[in-house]
Amino acid sequence: MTDASFLRIAFRVDAALEIGTGHVMRCLTLADALRARGAECLFLCRPHPGNLIEQIASRGHRVLTLAPPQATAISMAPDDPVHASWLGASWREDAAQTVAALAGEHVDWLVIDHYALDHRWERALRPTCDRLMVMDDLADRVHDCDLLLDPSLGREQAHYEPLVPNDAVLLLGPLHALLRPEFAAYRAESLASRKTPTLRHLLVTMGGVDQDNATGNLLAALDVAALPPELRITAVMGPHAPWLREVEAQAALMSVPTLVRVGVDDMARLMTQSDLAIGAGGGTSWERCCLGLPSFVICLAQNQFGMAATLQRSGAAIVTISPTETIQLLVEQIATGSVTSFLARTSEAAACITDGLGANRACDRMLV
Repeated sequence: MTDASFLRIAFRVDAALEIGTGHVMRCLTLADALRARGAECLFLCRPHPGNLIEQIASRGHRVLTLAPPQATAISMAPDDPVHASWLGASWREDAAQTVAALAGEHVDWLVIDHYALDHRWERALRPTCDRLMVMDDLADRVHDCDLLLDPSLGREQAHYEPLVPNDAVLLLGPLHALLRPEFAAYRAESLASRKTPTLRHLLVTMGGVDQDNATGNLLAALDVAALPPELRITAVMGPHAPWLREVEAQAALMSVPTLVRVGVDDMARLMTQSDLAIGAGGGTSWERCCLGLPSFVICLAQNQFGMAATLQRSGAAIVTISPTETIQLLVEQIATGSVTSFLARTSEAAACITDGLGANRACDRMLV
């Protein structure tokens, strides 16, 4: 194992009701892996509504908090990233605040995971770090980086060649997805349990925020569907989900046993014990693939459609655009007796996509 003692690594990343929690969670996974090798990690975050600053600190990482997001709309220039409004400040203000927060601290690596930032911000932060890493899955803007990680299925070097420096190292594809170590640890057990699939436990994971209450809409559709009598449902939500209390009340009245779990810290075990998942697109797709968990993917944001489409083409999931469509397809499979074969072939295809060891691969590259 490479020794990273005395290395200082900073992460510029945000969570918010609009942004979601996935960017912070994958950065935490990488930070934990780097700390296990001896590195010191710190986070720079803006306190958006729905932020995860306390959760980051609870994991033992130092957090430097930037100024609160601006209350008024930020004027966007034609060359700004599509998601520039997510920053809560202009890129120049954010860069200046980040430099000030570091207060002269020089870091060995600066890791950026933010759809609102591009090469202009990165270039402004170059004096604060030895090397700069970008985490992305859009390939829609120019970066000034030494290393770029994009776990998207089907991502190729040609997608980034016009967007990064010629000497930038690219870590592309789901083998580089940043999953917590428990997913790789549970992989063998999970795959073995799917040799003779049945549908008894349905897992619902519509994201840590679920601002539009896709979970509630999905449970409503499930409640009137013709489901197997032995089926039970577990819905996972984040502590900042705005519809949490309503969904908990709804679950108590469901016609099938339905449990709502909040702030889950044993997702790998829960997925291993599940026969089918209905979930949002995004990083949790790689968790399901690692464990061979068959899934229906409901796209909740425009930036999820590309990745979801590649999952469907690979046979690892069925993609829909609404809870109603998802349940209609599921009920059809149950009625025709094809659900067992669907579970088997989808599990096999999903398990081929990633092995859960992406964080180790990223650490190996960073610590060269």
